[in-house]
Amino acid sequence: MHLPPFKLERYFAKYEFNTEYLLCSSDCEAMSIADLLALEPGSAEKFQNVWLGYTESQGSPSLRREIANLYTTIQPEDVLVHTGAGEAIYLFMYAAFKKGDHVIVHSPGYQSLAEVARAVGCDVSPWRAREQDGWVLDLDELRHLMRTNTKGIIINTPHNPTGYLMSRADFEAVNKFAQEKNLILFSDEVYRESEYDPADRLPAACDMGEHAVSLGVTSKTYGLAGLRIGWVATKNKKILQAMASLKDYTTICNSAPSEFLAEVAMRNRQKLIDRSLAIIKHNLTVVDDLFARRASLFTWARPKAGSMGFPKLLKGDIEDFCDDLVKKVGVLLLPGTMYDDSRNHFRLGLGRKNLPQAVEKLEGYLGK
Repeated sequence: MHLPPFKLERYFAKYEFNTEYLLCSSDCEAMSIADLLALEPGSAEKFQNVWLGYTESQGSPSLRREIANLYTTIQPEDVLVHTGAGEAIYLFMYAAFKKGDHVIVHSPGYQSLAEVARAVGCDVSPWRAREQDGWVLDLDELRHLMRTNTKGIIINTPHNPTGYLMSRADFEAVNKFAQEKNLILFSDEVYRESEYDPADRLPAACDMGEHAVSLGVTSKTYGLAGLRIGWVATKNKKILQAMASLKDYTTICNSAPSEFLAEVAMRNRQKLIDRSLAIIKHNLTVVDDLFARRASLFTWARPKAGSMGFPKLLKGDIEDFCDDLVKKVGVLLLPGTMYDDSRNHFRLGLGRKNLPQAVEKLEGYLGK
């Protein structure tokens, strides 16, 4: 096994904790433990009595019950809790695929969704979303990417980094295609429940049949990245059991305090969703105004969900621009090259409260 450097994480390692304005964060505004516990009377006292022993490897039964409530057909035994979404992605790839398999992956995208499959020994074909099409995936292209050894499709909707939200018709078509071709569909849904219009929300893939595995996490929509709690939900017992066995070689089990806090969060998730969406929607008005005034410099396909977008810089080189910006005014943007995008895009985070101040700093930089 060989895994190359995770470019996005290595870029953040240089700047994330010594830069004032992270204008490219993928998660929503976090909160303190006290603020989270305040959402539920009595939880603070219960938290003091959390037993700091080993937890159940699959995740505590009460937490899995709360996670199962996100879905319509999933039971607690269909959920496997992980230390963040990254562990879940890693274990899924090793549980589902083997050397010589072919996998189709939504692109551009989060690096591990393709790179871990390559480390397994899979041949990976990018299923490319293009800005000129509003980042919409072409279903005809999916059909052309099929091979005799194709075993899986990896999608991410709502999408990191573009904020694209697949249409219901396309989502159902992808699921039908996977079922007809006997493929595994891995659906990265870590931004689910952050749709700007709740009517646009898609079903979870795991509710569409045994062919699908849904990925979730507390970090993004719910703004609780520090809990390091992620999960997969699926009715595919073979994959779930294989992932559970592999987890014995990674984290074995999860943090007991984190599981308790995640359970509180899941019971009160609508409050967390409302909080995050209020921040995102306010920030969208600020960014819309910026891009309207700077139309000669920036363009974008406006996102429909999630806490980020993928604008394009129309003049200059995006890596040079981002490097100069962070060094001169302490505002961090993420160049699209971290997603293997060579068309001068950059990731813009929409979920942090200090975005208006960061945009003001950006404007000052542009003015000079």
